[in-house]
Amino acid sequence: MLARLAATVVVLALAACGRRSPTGSDGPALTSDTSGAPDGAACAASDAAAVLDARGAACTAGGIPGSCIDVASCRGARSSTAGACAGAANIECCTPRFAADITCDPNAAPQPNACLVEEPGDAGCPAGMARVDTFCVDRFEAALVDAATGAPWSPYIDPGRANVRAVSLRNAVPQGYIAQTAASAACVAAGKQLCSDAQWLRACQGPAATTYPYGATREPGVCNDARAVHPAVELYGTSDSWIFAHLDSPCLDQEAAGLARSGAHAGCVTAEGVFDMMGNLHEWTAATAGTFRGGYYVDTVENGPGCLYATTAHDTAYADYSTGFRCCAAAQR
Repeated sequence: MLARLAATVVVLALAACGRRSPTGSDGPALTSDTSGAPDGAACAASDAAAVLDARGAACTAGGIPGSCIDVASCRGARSSTAGACAGAANIECCTPRFAADITCDPNAAPQPNACLVEEPGDAGCPAGMARVDTFCVDRFEAALVDAATGAPWSPYIDPGRANVRAVSLRNAVPQGYIAQTAASAACVAAGKQLCSDAQWLRACQGPAATTYPYGATREPGVCNDARAVHPAVELYGTSDSWIFAHLDSPCLDQEAAGLARSGAHAGCVTAEGVFDMMGNLHEWTAATAGTFRGGYYVDTVENGPGCLYATTAHDTAYADYSTGFRCCAAAQR
């Protein structure tokens, strides 16, 4: 299944990168000096997910609402249960069911990062990285590309053990749904490593050791840090407790006013030019017991303020829509 998904992702990504005029109707032209895309290159892939297939009749399995659909369409983050639906044997109860106004297709793998490339790094640092004292840190939360082809990996799909490499891209949808073990492997494939806790804190707090990336005092809205409604409540149309066991849906990070593109919050930047270290996605560090830092787009307060936010409740194999990462590397001079 993972191999077939990876092949599909690569084909879609390679088909998405093309050329168009600067005044093309599909959006503004992107240039390498400001957007991270090569001159004249267009990212034809869309942020919009494919429309969800017919929902089918409502059903319930294990106390969770579902839809009576073909088992072939119930895959990925959803599961099917036989015996809860009328009709042919291939019609089973697929759970969980989305809210009535949700159109996202969880079986799709949107490619919002086609054609983006890393910007030059600071002196002594690889591309896409900022210099912080004696080390380098990714300017942006990491996205993934296929390590063999360079084609982008959908940021809404858990890479598992796929052969992927971390990249630091301006204006990209960063990779969620990733475990610390996979994030570490992706950094290594890029010639880097996950940041240690000490490196991560130094990069976030800056040379003045401030609580927030931008300073000593919290400024609501400067970072992507306080979405009003939890995305699972919106996706599933309920606040019942079962929804929190279903935080792996690719549709969670595709909701409006949720996960932002890297660097979109221009004020959420450190003195050394590192973006989004507070909010947007939780960021795994190299801590062996499992730690992610900085909060995410729903909360940057519950486990500490700003740069001091740290979650230690999950082991390194854990992944959900909120888990992301960035890489560090030794500076060369």
